Amino acid sequence: MNRGLQYFIAFVVLIVLQLLIFNNIEFSGFVNPYVYVMFILILPMAIPSWILLILSFMTGFVIDLFSGTMGVHAFATVMAGFARPWILSVNVTSEASEPETSPSSHTSGLRWFFIYAVTVIFIHHLSLFFIEVFSFSNFFHTLLRVLLSTAVTTFFVILFDFIRPRR
Repeated sequence: MNRGLQYFIAFVVLIVLQLLIFNNIEFSGFVNPYVYVMFILILPMAIPSWILLILSFMTGFVIDLFSGTMGVHAFATVMAGFARPWILSVNVTSEASEPETSPSSHTSGLRWFFIYAVTVIFIHHLSLFFIEVFSFSNFFHTLLRVLLSTAVTTFFVILFDFIRPRR
């Protein structure tokens, strides 16, 4: 199957899962899983930065469009896409695979993928929740939301990574 088609299918599946299932999950106002971030995580390591930022923006824009959140998700996904190359350069070890491949626990190891995923998801959630609140008055409440949502989102991303077809 063509790689572009695989990424398009992953994009559609993650967006549909987010909109139909995960947008309806909220535990006490603290936990909101945003699994669509996995699309940014699974893009090839060697993708040019400008394409990564455009795809990140499009991902967030589609979520904003269907959620009515006016740019909050687009901002957060662009921040995650902007930080991703730096995180990959810091996190690359001997376990990491070739730049043409998609990061996953199958190719790079579970520990490497976990650290990579947690970091990108944390940056995404930190941007998302603080832009959503747009205030530091409830800093610790928002930080708790970021940490709990990061943990739950990371759980689902790792789970989906195991379910994802291997190359």
